[in-house]
Amino acid sequence: MLRPEYPIETARLTLRPFAETDFDALHAYQKLPEVARYLYEGPREPAETAEALERRIARTSLEKAGDVLVLAVVLRETGELLGEVNLCWLSESNRQGEFGFVFNPAFHGNGYAGEAAVEMLRLGFDGLGLHRIIGRCEARNTASARLMARLGLRREAHFVQNEFVKGEWNDEVVFAMLATEWADARP
Repeated sequence: MLRPEYPIETARLTLRPFAETDFDALHAYQKLPEVARYLYEGPREPAETAEALERRIARTSLEKAGDVLVLAVVLRETGELLGEVNLCWLSESNRQGEFGFVFNPAFHGNGYAGEAAVEMLRLGFDGLGLHRIIGRCEARNTASARLMARLGLRREAHFVQNEFVKGEWNDEVVFAMLATEWADARP
Protein backbone atom coordinates (compact mmCIF):
# COMPACT_ATOMS: atom_id res chain seq x y z
CA MET A 1 0.00 0.00 0.00
CA LEU A 2 1.22 3.51 -0.83
CA ARG A 3 -0.26 6.76 0.48
CA PRO A 4 2.30 9.47 -0.30
CA GLU A 5 2.58 12.60 1.80
CA TYR A 6 1.64 15.59 -0.33
CA PRO A 7 2.91 17.74 -1.78
CA ILE A 8 5.97 16.02 -3.23
CA GLU A 9 8.63 18.64 -4.00
CA THR A 10 11.48 18.44 -6.49
CA ALA A 11 14.00 21.13 -7.39
CA ARG A 12 11.46 23.01 -9.53
CA LEU A 13 8.20 21.13 -9.28
CA THR A 14 5.35 20.26 -6.98
CA LEU A 15 3.56 16.95 -7.48
CA ARG A 16 0.16 16.83 -5.86
CA PRO A 17 -3.30 15.34 -6.28
CA PHE A 18 -5.48 16.93 -8.94
CA ALA A 19 -8.15 19.42 -7.83
CA GLU A 20 -11.32 20.84 -9.41
CA THR A 21 -9.43 24.09 -10.04
CA ASP A 22 -7.15 22.24 -12.49
CA PHE A 23 -9.88 21.91 -15.12
CA ASP A 24 -8.85 24.77 -17.43
CA ALA A 25 -5.16 23.84 -17.46
CA LEU A 26 -5.94 20.12 -17.87
CA HIS A 27 -8.32 20.78 -20.75
CA ALA A 28 -5.75 23.11 -22.35
CA TYR A 29 -3.59 20.10 -23.19
CA GLN A 30 -6.16 17.28 -23.29
CA LYS A 31 -7.95 18.99 -26.17
CA LEU A 32 -4.82 19.13 -28.34
CA PRO A 33 -4.47 16.64 -31.22
CA GLU A 34 -0.68 16.53 -30.74
CA VAL A 35 -1.15 15.37 -27.12
CA ALA A 36 -3.81 12.77 -27.99
CA ARG A 37 -1.81 11.49 -30.98
CA TYR A 38 -0.09 8.73 -29.01
CA LEU A 39 -2.82 8.11 -26.41
CA TYR A 40 -5.74 5.69 -26.62
CA GLU A 41 -8.35 8.46 -26.73
CA GLY A 42 -8.65 11.39 -29.09
CA PRO A 43 -8.65 15.08 -28.17
CA ARG A 44 -11.16 15.64 -25.38
CA GLU A 45 -14.22 17.82 -25.34
CA PRO A 46 -14.84 19.80 -22.10
CA ALA A 47 -17.30 17.21 -20.75
CA GLU A 48 -14.76 14.42 -21.34
CA THR A 49 -12.04 16.42 -19.59
CA ALA A 50 -14.41 16.96 -16.64
CA GLU A 51 -14.90 13.18 -16.36
CA ALA A 52 -11.16 12.59 -16.67
CA LEU A 53 -10.50 15.17 -13.96
CA GLU A 54 -12.92 13.44 -11.57
CA ARG A 55 -11.07 10.15 -12.10
CA ARG A 56 -7.71 11.87 -11.46
CA ILE A 57 -8.96 13.54 -8.28
CA ALA A 58 -9.84 10.11 -6.87
CA ARG A 59 -6.47 8.50 -7.69
CA THR A 60 -4.24 9.62 -4.82
CA SER A 61 -3.00 6.33 -3.38
CA LEU A 62 -2.26 2.72 -4.26
CA GLU A 63 -4.24 0.38 -2.01
CA LYS A 64 -4.15 -2.80 -4.12
CA ALA A 65 -2.93 -4.18 -7.44
CA GLY A 66 -4.82 -2.54 -10.29
CA ASP A 67 -4.91 0.90 -8.64
CA VAL A 68 -3.45 3.92 -10.41
CA LEU A 69 -1.91 6.96 -8.74
CA VAL A 70 -2.15 10.13 -10.88
CA LEU A 71 -0.49 13.37 -9.83
CA ALA A 72 -0.61 16.89 -11.18
CA VAL A 73 2.80 18.37 -11.98
CA VAL A 74 2.97 22.06 -11.11
CA LEU A 75 5.79 24.52 -11.73
CA ARG A 76 6.39 25.78 -8.20
CA GLU A 77 7.62 29.22 -9.30
CA THR A 78 4.41 30.09 -11.21
CA GLY A 79 1.81 27.60 -10.00
CA GLU A 80 1.13 26.49 -13.59
CA LEU A 81 -0.08 22.94 -14.23
CA LEU A 82 2.48 21.43 -16.63
CA GLY A 83 1.10 17.92 -16.99
CA GLU A 84 0.68 14.70 -15.09
CA VAL A 85 2.53 11.57 -14.03
CA ASN A 86 1.09 8.24 -13.03
CA LEU A 87 2.03 4.98 -11.40
CA CYS A 88 -0.03 1.81 -11.78
CA TRP A 89 0.38 -1.13 -9.40
CA LEU A 90 0.21 -4.04 -11.86
CA SER A 91 0.87 -7.03 -9.59
CA GLU A 92 1.29 -7.42 -5.86
CA SER A 93 2.69 -10.96 -5.97
CA ASN A 94 5.20 -10.12 -8.72
CA ARG A 95 5.85 -6.59 -7.37
CA GLN A 96 5.32 -5.03 -10.80
CA GLY A 97 4.32 -1.51 -11.74
CA GLU A 98 4.02 0.80 -14.71
CA PHE A 99 4.61 4.53 -14.89
CA GLY A 100 3.68 7.17 -17.43
CA PHE A 101 3.57 10.88 -18.13
CA VAL A 102 1.62 13.38 -20.24
CA PHE A 103 2.66 17.02 -20.50
CA ASN A 104 1.37 20.17 -22.13
CA PRO A 105 3.56 20.72 -25.22
CA ALA A 106 3.98 24.36 -24.20
CA PHE A 107 6.34 23.09 -21.49
CA HIS A 108 8.28 20.48 -23.48
CA GLY A 109 12.05 20.69 -23.65
CA ASN A 110 12.66 21.93 -20.10
CA GLY A 111 13.30 18.62 -18.36
CA TYR A 112 10.08 18.80 -16.34
CA ALA A 113 8.77 15.39 -17.43
CA GLY A 114 12.03 13.69 -16.45
CA GLU A 115 12.16 15.47 -13.11
CA ALA A 116 8.60 14.40 -12.30
CA ALA A 117 9.01 10.87 -13.67
CA VAL A 118 11.96 10.25 -11.34
CA GLU A 119 9.59 10.81 -8.43
CA MET A 120 7.17 8.20 -9.75
CA LEU A 121 10.03 5.70 -10.01
CA ARG A 122 11.05 6.64 -6.45
CA LEU A 123 7.49 6.09 -5.21
CA GLY A 124 7.29 2.73 -6.96
CA PHE A 125 10.64 1.36 -5.87
CA ASP A 126 11.23 3.04 -2.51
CA GLY A 127 7.62 3.66 -1.45
CA LEU A 128 5.79 0.59 -2.71
CA GLY A 129 8.74 -1.80 -2.80
CA LEU A 130 8.27 -2.79 -6.43
CA HIS A 131 10.74 -5.17 -8.06
CA ARG A 132 10.15 -3.95 -11.63
CA ILE A 133 8.60 -0.91 -13.29
CA ILE A 134 7.83 -0.66 -16.98
CA GLY A 135 7.03 2.25 -19.25
CA ARG A 136 5.28 1.82 -22.60
CA CYS A 137 4.74 4.10 -25.56
CA GLU A 138 3.61 4.03 -29.15
CA ALA A 139 6.74 3.33 -31.20
CA ARG A 140 6.49 6.62 -33.14
CA ASN A 141 6.56 8.54 -29.85
CA THR A 142 10.32 8.95 -29.94
CA ALA A 143 10.35 11.76 -27.37
CA SER A 144 8.83 9.49 -24.69
CA ALA A 145 11.16 6.65 -25.66
CA ARG A 146 14.20 8.94 -25.36
CA LEU A 147 13.03 10.15 -21.94
CA MET A 148 12.65 6.61 -20.60
CA ALA A 149 16.12 5.74 -21.87
CA ARG A 150 17.56 8.89 -20.21
CA LEU A 151 15.93 7.83 -16.94
CA GLY A 152 17.89 4.59 -17.11
CA LEU A 153 15.17 2.21 -18.26
CA ARG A 154 16.27 -0.39 -20.77
CA ARG A 155 14.34 -0.99 -23.97
CA GLU A 156 13.08 -4.57 -23.71
CA ALA A 157 10.56 -5.04 -26.48
CA HIS A 158 9.16 -3.70 -29.73
CA PHE A 159 5.77 -5.21 -30.45
CA VAL A 160 4.81 -4.86 -34.09
CA GLN A 161 1.19 -3.91 -34.82
CA ASN A 162 0.04 -5.22 -31.45
CA GLU A 163 -2.78 -2.73 -30.82
CA PHE A 164 -5.53 -1.38 -33.04
CA VAL A 165 -5.96 2.24 -31.95
CA LYS A 166 -7.94 4.99 -33.66
CA GLY A 167 -8.44 2.98 -36.82
CA GLU A 168 -4.85 1.80 -37.34
CA TRP A 169 -2.41 -0.82 -36.12
CA ASN A 170 0.24 0.61 -33.80
CA ASP A 171 3.61 -0.67 -32.71
CA GLU A 172 4.50 -0.45 -29.03
CA VAL A 173 7.88 -0.24 -27.31
CA VAL A 174 8.38 -1.34 -23.72
CA PHE A 175 11.08 -0.10 -21.36
CA ALA A 176 11.81 -1.49 -17.89
CA MET A 177 13.90 -1.01 -14.79
CA LEU A 178 14.52 -3.35 -11.88
CA ALA A 179 14.82 -2.26 -8.25
CA THR A 180 18.51 -3.22 -8.28
CA GLU A 181 19.06 -0.97 -11.31
CA TRP A 182 17.20 1.86 -9.57
CA ALA A 183 19.50 1.51 -6.56
CA ASP A 184 22.51 1.94 -8.86
CA ALA A 185 21.08 4.71 -11.04
CA ARG A 186 19.02 6.64 -8.49
CA PRO A 187 19.44 10.40 -8.95
